[in-house]
Amino acid sequence: MESRNILRFLAISLSVSLVLFFTWVHLPYAPQPNTTTDLLYCSTNSPWCTSKNRFQSINKPSTADNILEKPPNPKHHNHESDTPHHPLDPLTISEINRVRTILKSHALFRSSSPFAFHSVVLEEPDKTLVLQWKKGDSLLPRKAAVVARVAGKSHVLTVDITTGEVAVQETGSRSGYPTMTIEDMTSSTWAPLSNADFNRTIIERGVDLQDLACLPISLGWFGESEENRRLIKVQCYSMEGTANFYMRPIEGLTVLLDMDSKEVVEISDKGKGIPIPKAANTDYRYSAQKINPEMMFVNPISIEQPKGPSFTVEDEHLVKWANWEFHLKPDPRAGVIVSRAKVRDPDSGEMRNVMYKGFTSELFVPYMDPTDAWYFKTYMDAGEYGFGLQAMPLDPLNDCPRNAYYMDGVFAAGDGTPYVRSHMVCVFERYAGDIGWRHSESPITGMGGLEKLDRR
Repeated sequence: MESRNILRFLAISLSVSLVLFFTWVHLPYAPQPNTTTDLLYCSTNSPWCTSKNRFQSINKPSTADNILEKPPNPKHHNHESDTPHHPLDPLTISEINRVRTILKSHALFRSSSPFAFHSVVLEEPDKTLVLQWKKGDSLLPRKAAVVARVAGKSHVLTVDITTGEVAVQETGSRSGYPTMTIEDMTSSTWAPLSNADFNRTIIERGVDLQDLACLPISLGWFGESEENRRLIKVQCYSMEGTANFYMRPIEGLTVLLDMDSKEVVEISDKGKGIPIPKAANTDYRYSAQKINPEMMFVNPISIEQPKGPSFTVEDEHLVKWANWEFHLKPDPRAGVIVSRAKVRDPDSGEMRNVMYKGFTSELFVPYMDPTDAWYFKTYMDAGEYGFGLQAMPLDPLNDCPRNAYYMDGVFAAGDGTPYVRSHMVCVFERYAGDIGWRHSESPITGMGGLEKLDRR
């Protein structure tokens, strides 16, 4: 009798373990990255490097999608040993790790309160010092600018990477919240699934939970009840039958979510009478198209450079082309930053300053529809999501031509762990000598004009 009970206990334990394991493997969220840098490359670790859409496919395209014969993907650059060469070079993996170590021993982060790093970037030196610096000079002191949230409060800090000193800036009465972390975005997509009312609403709309795609839409406060809380609106779509889930919105359904507690604050469902659009003819992928066999397609066009590109990239970030040079670096918020753009004066031969720093400050998209499910949609893509954080690996020949130079972004995750956005920037030359640019006045230049076509 006793041995039978033991066998039953073992069978039940094994069953529970299998269920827990299956559930863990299939949970719809991105795992925290492994500390091994090789596993942090986004092109090979896509569940971690998700975009606003958490359902990022890593399947290889079919042969029908490969219209051009593609060259091998650019090799991954091992960033473990990177060192800065220019005062404006982005933080390296070792520097981000150093910042993380310094801050975790700081009094602000030593408590048991939860914290997250929303931004860890280079604290750029003063402009006058950068302008005076020349290649071969000692690097200016390296510092990191950090935006963190600890125990529900935002903090702005400056970390001296060499000395380990931390300066905490007073935020005063500033309102608002920092850019969402990748963890904020991914967790906001699956958090509503923990709410029974939400799940019931989805099922009543005729959508299988397995086909659900949810996105964090935009931040903001709309009424006193939402003040002093880090809230976001979440809306969902059906992925059944198409990769283009944007064409199948669950219209009128909006979830108000507290990003700190992951609590569903409110569910607004005012679109029960609005049907979900059909999936037919919504898939945009080439392999899904029914191509008429009589359709004629043009052959691939490829611009060749037998002698290679005319530009060079020195020390990973200094681009030189013709009489121009500039510093280029990926950035988690702005995407790409161009600095110290200079051109050589054709008369004096000296390098003239053209632009000290240039980047996209914001992309503001207010939908301006007053209905309940749309009025709050006012995307600030750089400030809320981050152009660099959303960047995906560029595809050779599809995104960038031959002889392109690829540049990786090295960013910090919410816990301060560095990870790599592989191939997020490419540099290439664009041919612009089209025939439409030619113009001449033949009577003046002596060049012959066009022959008469009518020779009767």
